[in-house]
Order: sequence, then structure tokens, then C-alpha cells
Amino acid sequence: MSGPSLEIDTLGLLCPLPVLKLRKRMQPLEAGAEVLLLADDPASIVDVPHFCNEQGHTLVDQTEENGAIRFLVRKGG
Repeated sequence: MSGPSLEIDTLGLLCPLPVLKLRKRMQPLEAGAEVLLLADDPASIVDVPHFCNEQGHTLVDQTEENGAIRFLVRKGG
């Protein structure tokens, strides 16, 4: 695979906006598509994994760099 299908920058946005944007932008994607979400809201560390569990998506990777959290999410089938 050649990296994420989509990158969503939610830096500066507070809960629940990062997850709401992630949900909306993932809907039209095919199962298996990967999305990179950038967030800096500390609540996203809890919210994004919870969203993935609830919706059947996979949190492939989560890293933090310079205050920005990068979530790599694979859409479930």
C-alpha cells in the first residue's frame, strides 16, 4: 500500500470535532482505506481509539511529535 488514502488536519480543533471530521471523511471510503488524522487535542488520545472500537475500524498506529498526535486508521469492512 502506498500510504494513507486521505490526511485530515484537525490541529487546533477540540473534542469532538476531530472524531466528527474523521467519521464524515471516512464514510465514502472503501473498506481497507487508511486515513491519517492529525490532532493536538489531548482528548483525542481517548476519543479516536474509542471511535475505532465502536465503528469497527482499526487504529494501525498512534504517534506523537511536537505536540501533534498522528493517528493512522484503517476503515473496517
